[in-house]
Amino acid sequence: MPDGARHSSTILTAIGVRVRAARKMHRLSRKALAVRSGVSERHLAQLETGAGNISILLLHRVAAALGVRLADLVAEPKIVNDTRKAKRVALIGLRGAGKSTLGQCAARELGVPFAKMNERIAADAGLSPAEIFALYGEDGYRRFEARTLAGTADRSEPVILTIGGGIVSKPATYELLLTRFHTVWLRATPEEHMARVLAQGDERPMSGDPQALDALRDILDSRITQYGRADATIDTAHRSVDDCARELTETVRNWLAG
Repeated sequence: MPDGARHSSTILTAIGVRVRAARKMHRLSRKALAVRSGVSERHLAQLETGAGNISILLLHRVAAALGVRLADLVAEPKIVNDTRKAKRVALIGLRGAGKSTLGQCAARELGVPFAKMNERIAADAGLSPAEIFALYGEDGYRRFEARTLAGTADRSEPVILTIGGGIVSKPATYELLLTRFHTVWLRATPEEHMARVLAQGDERPMSGDPQALDALRDILDSRITQYGRADATIDTAHRSVDDCARELTETVRNWLAG
């Protein structure tokens, strides 16, 4: 296949993956999305499989129906040699997705180190995350996050690393993550995210905000296409820890082997 055709095929495949991820997150059937967007099921099937070239106007209608930005659907995928990712695995997603629990299970099973990005940031800064936010605000925290992530990416050691869900708010940092780490998006429903955080004894999500669940839905909706760019996605909704841990372990095994 000529380079130009191969590149076009890669872009179409990436768009298809993002559309399907957004549709699945909204729990929409292809038929329901067709009704909502006015784009035929046949066009949507071709779009999701990367087999059809859809017009920009129709794609805009699909994006609007899914509540995502057109720019996020058509962003050019990074073509990266996996050797740059070495044996580094990063788990992304919202709080309550199971990143720490599942990450530790997989790390223990595979015999590799487990780490949390917020703890590495605290060690580098000499301040707790709460102190960083208090002194420097979120922008300051994101600067520390970018610096610590770059330092982790330059290490040769294998690691399964959990990453805060807000990393997608800084495109350059997120691109670094996607190009230097094998990434897995652990996803769940907004209701499960909330329930799991509350079960851990953290009542901050509900503190003073009766619409907290609606706000969480909005955050998740706004990040679907970015999270969907991960190398793999594992849906943890309505599943046991053991079942999800087994899937995660098998997903990352080859990335960490050798």
